[in-house]
Amino acid sequence: MKELKVLAVVVFFTGIIYWGVEPFAHSQMHAHVDSKDFAYADLNASTKKGDASKGKELVMGAGACLGCHSLSAENMPAPMDAVASAAAYGVNPPDLSAAGALYDEKFLSNLIVNPAHALAVEHKFDAAAGKMHPMVGFYGAGGDKDQEVADMVAYFKSIAKDITPKVAYENACGRCHEMRYVKWTQIGSIPKTKENISTHKDIELMKFNQSVATYQEALVKYMGKLPPDLSMMIRARSSHFIETFVEDPQSQLPGTAMPRVGLTKEAFHKVEEYMMEAGDPSKPKREAIGPWVIGFFVIFTILAYLWKQSHWRDLH
Repeated sequence: MKELKVLAVVVFFTGIIYWGVEPFAHSQMHAHVDSKDFAYADLNASTKKGDASKGKELVMGAGACLGCHSLSAENMPAPMDAVASAAAYGVNPPDLSAAGALYDEKFLSNLIVNPAHALAVEHKFDAAAGKMHPMVGFYGAGGDKDQEVADMVAYFKSIAKDITPKVAYENACGRCHEMRYVKWTQIGSIPKTKENISTHKDIELMKFNQSVATYQEALVKYMGKLPPDLSMMIRARSSHFIETFVEDPQSQLPGTAMPRVGLTKEAFHKVEEYMMEAGDPSKPKREAIGPWVIGFFVIFTILAYLWKQSHWRDLH
């Protein structure tokens, strides 16, 4: 019985530290921020019903979206590569094919009209002070501007297909944040090569790395510092932190240059899934074998206790 009492004391104090002291210490170091459920309450919702066919005409024409963005769903490449785009705008503009699936409809409407406000970076880009956001707002094509914006949003939603967690991450986060654990850089995946630098492939890798460095240099000028690698971020800071930071960066880090991403709740969960997979790829296997390991220790403990009782009963 003495051993069981000792075990109970150890379990009790371990529980206090794990479920009491550690969460309390974390709450003191990192203030809790409540999730806003990706509602974007500060943005105005459109009252118009969009026409996708008219929206396509605007996106392809007067909206001038393809002057900066690619649209792979329509086989429309970007006018510049990622490195040249970063040199011009600070960051590579995203492909718009998945915009309707990734971004909240209200956010997307406001982004088209007033990018700095929708992205919550007006403290960085103040038009009154002559600091314009790289993305030019849509001024209208001569008709009802609100209707035209609704038409463009309807078009983006009509071409958006169901996206994978990987695609969600690459579009929402991957143009600023690298993820070394899955060999992702801000301009794409690292090419697979051999170690021998005399091969042609490794010369191509060196060129790729130079392009990454050039892109990151432009990104630092645009953001103020290089955005962090996200390989382990969700494990280090928790899913709740990532969620609240993505939906409103200013709530966690006032004054940050990181823009509001504008994801829907469903799109965020896909990003979250990919970040968890990248940061902890062995989790499914570990969770599968966990019950067997616990079962072994339970059986081993019972057998050890019975063995001890049988050998020491005459001494107690």
